[in-house]
Amino acid sequence: MRTADIARQTGYSVQQIRNLEQDGVLPRAARTPTGYRIYAEPHLHSALAYRALAAGTGPVEAKKILRAAHEHPASDALALLDAAHARLHTERRELALAKEAAQAIAAEPITGVRPSDSMTITELATALGVRPSTLRHWDAEGLVVPRRDSVREPRRYPPDQVRDARIVHQLRLAGYRITTLKALMPHLGRAHHRDELMTTLAARDAGINARSRALLEGAAALSAVIPPTPA
Repeated sequence: MRTADIARQTGYSVQQIRNLEQDGVLPRAARTPTGYRIYAEPHLHSALAYRALAAGTGPVEAKKILRAAHEHPASDALALLDAAHARLHTERRELALAKEAAQAIAAEPITGVRPSDSMTITELATALGVRPSTLRHWDAEGLVVPRRDSVREPRRYPPDQVRDARIVHQLRLAGYRITTLKALMPHLGRAHHRDELMTTLAARDAGINARSRALLEGAAALSAVIPPTPA
């Protein structure tokens, strides 16, 4: 096959195929006497495997897996693939915990609040198991803003802000970025908040499923590149 043939069958451009070969994602192509590249089935399967694995685990890790498949024992590439699946499994488990915790926290009624129920930044940081600097960062980003009349007064977190901090903490553990949380947290306290929170979590669940399927497709293509292990 020519470079254009591989490009057409994998959805890459001709230059991208050349770049993938140069990066070690594809094995070195044979050359005709006049210098044209000649590709075969291993090159096609390598490009397809990289395309899927890049969607599942990111381009950097996908390149490591393909290079290992071409340059190292099969066990090295298989170990990297196992690690990618393990990371997704961890994300899925943490997301499940975040769903359960965030839903329970958001549903907690807050009534009969007294001034003495507020927590200091040190007390809240200790309760969450984070550093006070983390809470200051959340304050600066507008995620969990404590109550105080002036910048000279110490931060105090009433029960509703403590609840928000607990939700942010759970979602951060589940891998949510600050920018995503900044769009979500203003809806706290609204009647439809819990539904919106669950919708956002469901979207992340769908993303994990898509990456998991991409890893599955990448592994199928990779199986045609990695020689079978002797019995």
